[in-house]
Amino acid sequence: MNTYMDVHRGMEGITAAQLKEAHEADTAIEHEEGVHFEHAWADPESGTVYCLSTAPSAGAVQRVHERAGHVADEIHTVSLSV
Repeated sequence: MNTYMDVHRGMEGITAAQLKEAHEADTAIEHEEGVHFEHAWADPESGTVYCLSTAPSAGAVQRVHERAGHVADEIHTVSLSV
């Protein structure tokens, strides 16, 4: 399993309730791709949302996001952490 940080853009004005709803849409189906979404953050002003997950591949992360209705604009492998 690898760790991924993905980025969604164009979500200006997102509320805490909307972020929670999007995160729950992901977690409801994550098991089907072997993904586990750890946490999500958002900056409503810039419209940027970040999601941290563990998954077998970036493609698996994207497939969950696609099915949940919010495709990631970028998915980065997190190779190092402290």
